[in-house]
Amino acid sequence: MNEPTHHPAAHDMFAPEVHRPVPLAPSPTAPLTPVQPGGIPSVASIILPDGRVLTGYAVAPAQPEPVTVKPAVSRAAVNVAVGGVGFLAVCGGLFLLTAFITALTALVTQLVILAAVIFGGWVAVQVSSASGHRGGTTVNIRKAVIKRSHFHG
Repeated sequence: MNEPTHHPAAHDMFAPEVHRPVPLAPSPTAPLTPVQPGGIPSVASIILPDGRVLTGYAVAPAQPEPVTVKPAVSRAAVNVAVGGVGFLAVCGGLFLLTAFITALTALVTQLVILAAVIFGGWVAVQVSSASGHRGGTTVNIRKAVIKRSHFHG
């Protein structure tokens, strides 16, 4: 009584459909269409053995990268050489600067010594002329005795 009822039409309607892939037989390589010498056409076509035609863009052959020519002397060596020349120039300039400072110091020292000699000579002349000079006012100071607010001279 409680058995399920079977409806053949509904069962056939929902039956799954199974597709199995069919392997293709390998085809021999297809011949290329002849290309005129001197240029590659912008679009190339290939005719397959079964008669189908495949058309596509032509691919330019790969160009090897250009070989960069290395200079005979490395860049670092050139930089070191230029730096050495600059260093020599700076050392020469420093040598001249120190020579100039030394000469300037010697000049200032000689000028100071000359000024001391001239000033010392002037002082010596003044002292010697003052002691030997007889003209002018002579002041004699005598011993004075002061008694009871009286001056006795």
